[in-house]
Amino acid sequence: MTTTASTELPRQRIALITGANRGLGRSTALHLARQGVDVIITYLNGAAQAADVVADVQALGRRAVALRLDVGTAASFAGFAEQVRSALAANWQRQQLDFLVNNAGGGINAALADTTEEQFDLMINTHLKGTFFLTQKLLPLIADGGRILNTSSGLARFTFPGYAAYASAKGGIDVLSRYMALELGPRGISVNVLAPGPVETDFGGGAVRDDSALNQQLAAMTALGRTAMPDDIGATAAALLLGGSGWITGQRIEASGGLLL
Repeated sequence: MTTTASTELPRQRIALITGANRGLGRSTALHLARQGVDVIITYLNGAAQAADVVADVQALGRRAVALRLDVGTAASFAGFAEQVRSALAANWQRQQLDFLVNNAGGGINAALADTTEEQFDLMINTHLKGTFFLTQKLLPLIADGGRILNTSSGLARFTFPGYAAYASAKGGIDVLSRYMALELGPRGISVNVLAPGPVETDFGGGAVRDDSALNQQLAAMTALGRTAMPDDIGATAAALLLGGSGWITGQRIEASGGLLL
């Protein structure tokens, strides 16, 4: 008795990563590309940076597309979803992608007593509302069995002065992700949270990267004895999206090197 081997090729995996023109999003895109994943990245103001990331991904032999997106403006999400739909059809002859990484955002550092309503709304709209409604609009474009990774922060667990509004929005993402995991479970879609600790990027004006005294202070509080580099977080994100992590869902994974254990 003979058997005929299947000639069907594995489907090309595609990830959408918001805010991937720099920092953690860029690192995530490159780590995924190195492991055979094509990417759609978004940017807000860094068009030239986004073009560089696309070129870097293409140099790794993968396809990449950059689209502009303001994650703080929910009214734009329906139009953005149509751009994604068109990009999938034009570049991959596909209707759906496999991975969504909600990464884009920014922070403020303001004492509780000094935080304005506008600053608070910016944090909620960018992080919590943006993650909620962007994911909602993209759900038809995420394949069954896909994976969603939402970005929170170590500041939702430990506290430092000046981050109340930012951390409150990120704490909301932790809760939201559990509800996403429950409601999307019947489609086989896993949803998890990646919560970085201090990373040497331009976040917060580059303080962790550029202020040596602050960097040393944070490193002294960290079990692994240093602050993170972007590739530490990008590698973790890729690991949570690929390989044998499919049975993990509804979980918050903190990547802080053991800060304030």
